[in-house]
Order: sequence, then C-alpha cells, then structure tokens
Amino acid sequence: MNLLMNNTMSQNIQHNSDFLFIYEAAGCNPNGDPDQENKPRMDYDTHTNLVTDVRIKRYIRDYLLTQGKEIFVDMVSDAKVSMDSRLKEILLSLFSEDEKVQSLLNDNEMYARYQKAKENTPEKTRQKFIDKKKYDKELNLAILGALVRQRFIDIRMFGSAFAIEGFNRALTGPVQMNWAYSLNQVFLMDSNTIASIMSSSDKNEGNSNFGKDYRVKYSLLATHGSVNQHAAQTTGLTNDDLQLFRDALWSSISASPTRSKLNQYPRLYLEIVYNPGFYNGYFGDLRNLLTVSVKNQGDPRTVQRLSDLEIHAEKLEKLSEHRGEGKPIREIIIRQSADPIIHLR
Repeated sequence: MNLLMNNTMSQNIQHNSDFLFIYEAAGCNPNGDPDQENKPRMDYDTHTNLVTDVRIKRYIRDYLLTQGKEIFVDMVSDAKVSMDSRLKEILLSLFSEDEKVQSLLNDNEMYARYQKAKENTPEKTRQKFIDKKKYDKELNLAILGALVRQRFIDIRMFGSAFAIEGFNRALTGPVQMNWAYSLNQVFLMDSNTIASIMSSSDKNEGNSNFGKDYRVKYSLLATHGSVNQHAAQTTGLTNDDLQLFRDALWSSISASPTRSKLNQYPRLYLEIVYNPGFYNGYFGDLRNLLTVSVKNQGDPRTVQRLSDLEIHAEKLEKLSEHRGEGKPIREIIIRQSADPIIHLR
C-alpha cells in the first residue's frame, strides 16, 4: 500500500539523484567505537578513519530538532527509545483526542472507520489497534502513513521498520548513504590526555573513573548517498524536505559543539540530479572520482589541515560534460566552503 495518499504528485521529488558530502575533522573524535575504548572508528590496516551512517543521521536528526521539526527516532534522557515504545506512546497521545485523529487523517471515510473502531478509553483503543484479531489493516496503514507524511521528517527521509502488531511495516527511505571514510590516511594524536568523570552518586562519591581521550589528527571524510524518487512516493518525501536534508547535512556536522566533536566543518556537497530514465549509481560511488595525496609526497603522519593535502578531482569536475538534454544529468547542485575543493567546468 502506498502511504503517500494525500500528497499531490507535484510536491514529491520527481528525479533520482546521487550525492557526495565531504567534511573535515581535526583534533576530535568523529565517531567513537564503544568496542574499542571509544577510540575513533578505524581500519588500522589502511589507516582509514570511519564514520557510520547512523552517526551522520544522528547529527541530522539533532539539527532538525533545533529547527523545530518533529522526529520519530529520538532520545529521552540521553537514551534511545525503542521504535515500538515510541510508536505506542504516539498512538496513545493521538487516540486521546478525536480532533487529533480527524486532523491527521483528513479523510472522512477513514475517520468514520476510526469512530466505529475506537473504544471508550485511549488505552483500550490503542490495544485494539495492535490486536491482530481486531485491527483494520487499511485504517492502521492510513494512520501510519499520515503520521509519517505530516509529522516525522526523519522517516520521510530515511525510512524505518515498524514491528508492533497492526503496524508491521518496513519503509525504505528515499535518502540512503554509506559509511563515511577518510580520503587520507589518518593517525591518532600522540596524547596521554586523561578525562576524569566525577561520579555524583553516594555510593561512588569521591571516586573518579578514568579513560583516555582519543582523537584524530586530521581526517578528510567523505560519504556517498542517493535519493530515490520511487521510495519517495511511499514515504512522501517532498522537494522542501529534500532541501531541508541538504541544509541539515551541511550544517549539522559543525552544529554539534560537544567536547569530542568540535573542529568538524563541511567542505563540499555535490549532488547530481538525473534526467528521467536514469537511475541511482549511474556514475558509481562518487568518491571514486577523486583521490587525495600528501603535498610534496610528505609523511601522512604530519597532516594536520586541508592545506597539507592535494585534491585530485579532474574526473569529478568532468561530470558537467554529461549534463543536458539526452544526457544523464539534469542538474548539478553544489555547495562548497570558502576555499573550494573542486572547480566544475
């Protein structure tokens, strides 16, 4: 079942696209690995710094919250809430007032079916909607689709899997991205800095827990992703949503001023929007179209800033030759920092 329902087709994205996002991290921990004393995630065989897509999406979600947007995958008291618990909480709040359901559904037939199905308390109504012997599948999917379409921009972007009975539905997100990896070899800072965390509990009062503060010297990180128009028809991702994603990806990395995440800045966002008939991945992983080396064949251990590196982006810059009618690329969207990495012809 298509969850889009009430969105007009003109509001939804009409083209596939691939994007490349590059950002730098200096003297910080881009993504700690809890299985390695929270050291920056690394492939130590190649000295490649890694950042998961989940970490990048967390940056984006946190940024969206600062912009007054409601998200589904959220934190409560610094702890992630399970998807099932979150949906049950939302349903209970929704079923507490008929006006909320009517406004959400915006469909007289579906609202009449809800009125017929509801019980005399929100708790009993919720229980009925998740009882496999009692729920109305079409009505449930209409409610879920409306919640995604009207309230939860992160699900419209990234999708989600809903597993509670009555709302068992997997939504593939139109926006997908790979783990980021560094384009240069990365080394940890030679530091014996110790972080002391004082416990405030009575049991441990006066004691300290000690752990090393691991950081990278300099990492030029890149992720490749895609936006799929067909998946957008299911979640209801609109052109406005997509523009907000671009802004959030660009701004969110440096908008997380925690102690371990300072000194991360965006460098390049490049998106190739395809003409009709062309699909994601036409040019492969866009990271393969550029290489990075140390200036003057220097020691990669000495790299501390972007100016210590040389960016070889001739293949990436030639993408503009494939733009136009009858060619794969409809449009190239590009955003760069004050000192550009590439120069499109």
